[in-house]
Amino acid sequence: MDLQQIVKDAGIVGAGGAGFPTHAKLTEKAEYILLNAAECEPLLRVDQQLMEIYPKEIILGFEAAGKQVGASQAIIGIKNKHKKVIKILNEAIEALNLTEYVKVTPLEDVYPAGDEHVLVYEFTKKIVPELGIPLRVGCVVINSETALNIYNAINQLPVTDTYLTIAGDIENPVTLKVPVGTPIRALFEKAGIKDIDSYAVIDGGPMMGPVMENIDGFVNKKSKGYILLKKDHFLIKRKTVSLERASVVSRTACEQCRMCTDLCPRYLLGHNMQPHKMMRTLGYQLKDISEQDISQLCCECNVCELFACPVNIHPRAVNVIYKKKLQEQGIRYEPIKTEFTPRVARDFRLIPTKRLIFKLGLHDYDRPAPLDFDEYKSSYVEIPMSQHIGRPSQPIVSAGEQVKKGQLIAVIPENSLGAAIHASIDGVVVKVDEKSIAIKVGDYE
Repeated sequence: MDLQQIVKDAGIVGAGGAGFPTHAKLTEKAEYILLNAAECEPLLRVDQQLMEIYPKEIILGFEAAGKQVGASQAIIGIKNKHKKVIKILNEAIEALNLTEYVKVTPLEDVYPAGDEHVLVYEFTKKIVPELGIPLRVGCVVINSETALNIYNAINQLPVTDTYLTIAGDIENPVTLKVPVGTPIRALFEKAGIKDIDSYAVIDGGPMMGPVMENIDGFVNKKSKGYILLKKDHFLIKRKTVSLERASVVSRTACEQCRMCTDLCPRYLLGHNMQPHKMMRTLGYQLKDISEQDISQLCCECNVCELFACPVNIHPRAVNVIYKKKLQEQGIRYEPIKTEFTPRVARDFRLIPTKRLIFKLGLHDYDRPAPLDFDEYKSSYVEIPMSQHIGRPSQPIVSAGEQVKKGQLIAVIPENSLGAAIHASIDGVVVKVDEKSIAIKVGDYE
């Protein structure tokens, strides 16, 4: 069985991103395979610790993926501030006799260093075209936990757990390994947080993660962290402004300084993304919005809204508003160029992570979140059928059935993009529907 089928059977998806099924990335050929270990979102601590603890496993999984796509070079990108981890990785690469194939390339401590388009440029000096994916320029990108999952799959271990960081305005930030489907609220109890209802919770990193409307959900394969902040924190107030309110405020308060565009990572790579133009058009109530199609180039990194804007209005939200309107009208941006060059000022407009953390009001919370080696055990999990790009998985188990951790419980619909799902604990299936499968330890009730 080749690696692509092994990865498919193991249910591996992008860990921490949009959840793109990894087996689909391994069907093509590429010149480079890139390991995204930048972990550019503030406060999250998963990738840097996994590389320190499991360097050989990650490197071997990464090498296997690189050989599968025929890559001539495998490059690991990690921020240069992680000097200890870089040393460990280089020693592991040498011990595995992979120095000719795998190399570590330190990255500046800037945001968003982990954006795929930014990563490809920093490693190869190639620019992914507008609306394109790295494969368009001969690159495949996976992250550290995905590489670890590939190594595990080679050793007959499917994806049943994920690693995530719990951080923010709490006493003891921590990184946990937890079963997929674990109740999120239970994790906060594990982290020693007793008054959870006084917090707002960001699902993911503080830049791109949304504020959760409720915390009674369940961990999925791409969960990477939860940031807890008091409900009156500046960042929570900014993130919970409605699109309607964002539109009104932006229309009345925009200074047309164009800082949102000048610091936009995609604009700096030569793309036509210009959020200040979207802000400008708000005041005209245009019926024909076809010329606002450049809003579809927005990757929603939030640089414009949470860092660049001097008056704290909402360029990203305005892009989202236009994206929705364009989708409703069936209008899609059509690139007019195929070759791109970075803006001359790009090297002088990169955003230092420390400045970003101060701007977000997170300096006091920028602390280590050490991995708890006591593996979290859950007595109940509810595993979503849709935790990846593509169609929801189809259950193949029934209520009352006993299952073992690692057992296949849901499959990819025929002729579809998707991911297999496996039981994350030993137990009995207590619920099956099109949205999720629930498993608990003990007897069926």
